[in-house]
Amino acid sequence: MKIAVEGCCHGELDKIYETIGHLEKKEGIKVDLLLCCGDFQAVRNEGDMKCMAVPAKYRTMQTFYKYYSGEKKAPVLTIFIGGNHEASNHLQELPYGGWVAPNIYYLGYAGIIRYKGIRIGGVSGIFKSHDYRKGHHEFPPYDPETLRSVYHIRNIDVFKLKQVAFTAAPHKTILSILNIQMPIDIFMSHDWPRGIYHYGCTRELLRKKKFLRQEVESNTLGSPAAAELLDHLQPSYWFSAHLHVKFAAVMQHAPKASGSSRTTKFLSLDKCLPYREFLQVVDIPDRTDSAEGLEYDPEWLAVLKSTNGLQRTTPHPWIPPMNNGLHQRWNFTASEAEMMAVVDEMNGELAIPDNFSRTVPAYDPANPQPRASPSCSTNPQTTELCATLGLTDIYAQKAHHVSEPGGAQGGMAGENDGDDAHSTGSADEPSEYPTDMSGLSNSYNPDEITIEDEWEEEEKDKEDGDGEGKRVPEGDSEEAQAGEEGLVSPSGRALTSGRMVLPEPRLDDSTHQVSPKPMNLPPPTHSAPAGVEEGGASDGVEEETPLVRIPKRTSDESEAVAGSTGVTPRIKRRNQVIYAAVDDDGDDES
Repeated sequence: MKIAVEGCCHGELDKIYETIGHLEKKEGIKVDLLLCCGDFQAVRNEGDMKCMAVPAKYRTMQTFYKYYSGEKKAPVLTIFIGGNHEASNHLQELPYGGWVAPNIYYLGYAGIIRYKGIRIGGVSGIFKSHDYRKGHHEFPPYDPETLRSVYHIRNIDVFKLKQVAFTAAPHKTILSILNIQMPIDIFMSHDWPRGIYHYGCTRELLRKKKFLRQEVESNTLGSPAAAELLDHLQPSYWFSAHLHVKFAAVMQHAPKASGSSRTTKFLSLDKCLPYREFLQVVDIPDRTDSAEGLEYDPEWLAVLKSTNGLQRTTPHPWIPPMNNGLHQRWNFTASEAEMMAVVDEMNGELAIPDNFSRTVPAYDPANPQPRASPSCSTNPQTTELCATLGLTDIYAQKAHHVSEPGGAQGGMAGENDGDDAHSTGSADEPSEYPTDMSGLSNSYNPDEITIEDEWEEEEKDKEDGDGEGKRVPEGDSEEAQAGEEGLVSPSGRALTSGRMVLPEPRLDDSTHQVSPKPMNLPPPTHSAPAGVEEGGASDGVEEETPLVRIPKRTSDESEAVAGSTGVTPRIKRRNQVIYAAVDDDGDDES
């Protein structure tokens, strides 16, 4: 099975599908599935744009509305997760996932589904410690704070994913016969698992993104929640985006008591821009005797049912249940009986129904509505799934509370908060529970990486003579992440194509501690240019289907930064000016 993986989408669906079509024609292949790793921007109309956390100059309609309205249909089945630049009011309609357009499926806050027997999981948003323990309390219209907190990952979703069993069901059981409980094949997150950069070519990463050096050296870059999931789920593949750079790594996990050592191949890709490595096709072994099409995952549905009562729509901190005598149940791993009960409730039909429906009017270029207000609609897909499995539509529940007299975004008046009832409301309260992430506030996970700074780096590289024809330095070929091969674009212009070269696996030593002293890394250099000759790969290094980059846009499509100083690019911290001026044109999207 050939699966195309894309980094940050930013609403560029037309360009992404065009690139896939060109690759299929050039390479003589057929892509079965497209996975997008966040910043999808499923913007249906002008009201949705007001719910997207981007500066005003980036609030453009892009092309998703064409697929939502039915003007176009996605040529390849597409599955995506949310990032930190989304039409949040749209995605909140589908907390458990669903179709945002025909042939385009959203995984929800967290989710696991199956495609032709391949188990695909994901978690939406990015990690921020101050919101991690809160419930999903945000509701449109958002204020400057909730406009951003709405896409921050929550510990309840991580807790649910950690209930998924690591090992496959024992042979000759009903679960193994029905292929119900299998290891996770693919997992997606928008931000990187913290520490994954130590399992690939760190030198190459810092050559491209010099401003990440301090966080890499101190091991504070990325999401500790994603790192926790990586350690627990140990999927065969993990795909991410967010940092706008292609980076490959291979982590060999330490063996668990009940099984042998597993290996995870990690790949992060860039955003859809000219000369960026934003698309990669990987080959995944087919799983025989599996149903065609997209299916619900019985184990995941059973976990959703068992944890339904744990969900909150308040900003009060939530503490995961533990085996400490204070909770009636703390292990929500699905039993065989619970999984079979879910199958019965679905009447044995696990195929995800093709039940997409439009809940708001689509954008009409001939009749723009710049004053349109954000929509707050419930989604029939969520209503149907909740009715079938007895789940709570938390978005509809929050909408009901907000509509009541005296209702507010801050919480659910009268809701039984259990252990949260006596909380002070601070997400940074200390916790005695080892699975709680509230103390990891030193983790650095940027919201904004400016486009201008990135283009400045590229232009400076060319000025310094690092442009066309540069060879990979001797000794670096085994770690080079891109070779070159001539292609021709649909418009007749030249394209370049790279192949993914994975580093040797590195063992995940849970006892490893990063030294407080600076790592022995090379001095900062400029990022690699677009044209790099193919480097040789060592024996046993895996090769993937070529990566495609599209030609650079004209000057009217992207602006080059004048007066490049060559200084280290800065990352704009989200708390500096954002709350004071949300539409500050000085910010850029990531």
